[in-house]
Amino acid sequence: QVQLVESGGGLVQPGGSLRLSCAASGRIFSINYMGWYRQAPGKQRELVAGTTSGGSTDYVDSVKGRFTISRDNAKNTVYLQMNSLKPEDTAVYYCYAELFVAAWTKRWGQGTQVTVSS
Repeated sequence: QVQLVESGGGLVQPGGSLRLSCAASGRIFSINYMGWYRQAPGKQRELVAGTTSGGSTDYVDSVKGRFTISRDNAKNTVYLQMNSLKPEDTAVYYCYAELFVAAWTKRWGQGTQVTVSS
């Protein structure tokens, strides 16, 4: 059973920082793409940041310069360092991965709440 387990969400004041982690577990042969999506109340889920196994990264414009995605391939883990957080960053953040188990498949984490408020 392949799972993505997230951690690191919480409540933070504007201007603060949080670091999200997502670890993939199970009989995984390879992981290609890993990313973070978010969904705010009443809005569609959007891609925040993603990274390939080769190290390429992409970000939504609204977080460029503030968020950094990284991964530890040996641990099958992806991180999202979020700095200079704004109230509009408030959302449930979901980890996403494209993995090779018996075939290429996609998995989502359960989501972790990030609330930016004073």
